[in-house]
Amino acid sequence: MTRERTLSIIKPDAVAKDNIGSIIQKLEKGGLKVVAARMIQMSEKQAQDFYAVHKERPFYGELVSFMTSGPVLVMALEGEDAVAKNRQIMGATDWTKSEPGTIRREFATSVGENAVHGSDSKENAAIEIEFFFKNGEVCPRKR
Repeated sequence: MTRERTLSIIKPDAVAKDNIGSIIQKLEKGGLKVVAARMIQMSEKQAQDFYAVHKERPFYGELVSFMTSGPVLVMALEGEDAVAKNRQIMGATDWTKSEPGTIRREFATSVGENAVHGSDSKENAAIEIEFFFKNGEVCPRKR
């Protein structure tokens, strides 16, 4: 196993429903440690830049609008195989296909409003963490 970092975002729907603590608890119980966290209100430009990979997809405008609709909690997580572990804890993008006990199964209300975002690869995790956290803002924790 490899110790890695990944990005997690608690989206506006979950923040508005006061699910932050419950989501972080699931992440920590799953073996991930929060090594950086910041509550932000994403600007339209931030959301457009962050989700630029989806620019040509039909849901891009809705995604940008949703991600700017309220505050989000961005977090860098650290742990063994953090990218894969976070994706397992989150559950499938379509919450109806998520396993019981996953974040999306418990907190999502639609495919679009699915409570959390997580990096999909180690390479994207590094890019996404750097998007929100600069040098010195990520604090490694002891195992």
